[in-house]
Amino acid sequence: MKPIMKRILPLLIGSLLLCWTGQVASQAATKAAPKSQPAAAAKPAKTGIAQDPYIGAIAIDAASGRVLFADKAEAPGYPASVLKLMDLLIILEKIQQKQLSFQDIVPVSAKSAKTGGSQVYLAQGESFTVDEMLYALMVQSANDAAVALAEKVAGSTEAFVVLMNQRARQLGMNNTIFHSVHGLPPGAGQSPDVTTARDFAILCRELLRYPDTLRYTSTREHNFRANVPGKNIMMRTHNHVMTSVAGCDGLKTGYFTLAGFSIAVSAARNNQRVIVVVLGSRDRLVRDAKAAEWVEKAFAAMTASAPAPARAVNPAPVAKPAVVMPQPALPLKPAAK
Repeated sequence: MKPIMKRILPLLIGSLLLCWTGQVASQAATKAAPKSQPAAAAKPAKTGIAQDPYIGAIAIDAASGRVLFADKAEAPGYPASVLKLMDLLIILEKIQQKQLSFQDIVPVSAKSAKTGGSQVYLAQGESFTVDEMLYALMVQSANDAAVALAEKVAGSTEAFVVLMNQRARQLGMNNTIFHSVHGLPPGAGQSPDVTTARDFAILCRELLRYPDTLRYTSTREHNFRANVPGKNIMMRTHNHVMTSVAGCDGLKTGYFTLAGFSIAVSAARNNQRVIVVVLGSRDRLVRDAKAAEWVEKAFAAMTASAPAPARAVNPAPVAKPAVVMPQPALPLKPAAK
């Protein structure tokens, strides 16, 4: 063999061996690799029933109940935590009927302590007055407080829901059905609470007959467990319209994803009061802007429809009384036979 072939032959054999080894390794890797699976289809997002700018809205004169403006006020929606206004009404009525007092003690059960969402983190075995629990219910929108109050008043949340629906029928809230005491999203096998803007305007008007309604719903800040260092909660209202609209002094907001953002607003100016309800907005800022807009429109309508003040009229000169000379009495005629 020639010297040049002696040098080339080992190189050729080495190259062939490298190629063969690479092919074997590639085939082995291909067999070992799992077959790629088609990408799973994305689950559709839950869009809920909220609409832009809202499902429905209404403005009424609180004194007379006269509807000032309405837009799809009969359209059904989910009230979410605005529902707690019915809790408040039933409790204030029980207090007026002397069946309950603000200083009665509300014990915290295991069920109320386990209730999630917005809460004041009640612990089983704690107890608070009805008054303190109502601040938690209205300012913090505490779901655990709603359960504890319902159990105090009716013995169970189920029995309290019966009271809520009975009162709704009595008030003429004919398109409302309650299934919970707090307005949280329904769990598996449960139905959602349903109402309309018009029905909740009726509820708000009834509530405003009780001065304590505004004591709770106009509160912007309240310290819960104030006497328990380290466990107190500074509660702040979720009703931002109260801080931005002149005369706005109550009621309540509500939200969960499928329901959207809702609000019931009370406002007073110049001895006039209006109630505005906005139900099921997709956006909180839109909800608040629409509520503020409707408050202004409602007061403008009230002013336009108010009777004009009477114009001052100069009194006519008083005529001097004429001098009347006494006349002799006429003789009585005999009665006809």
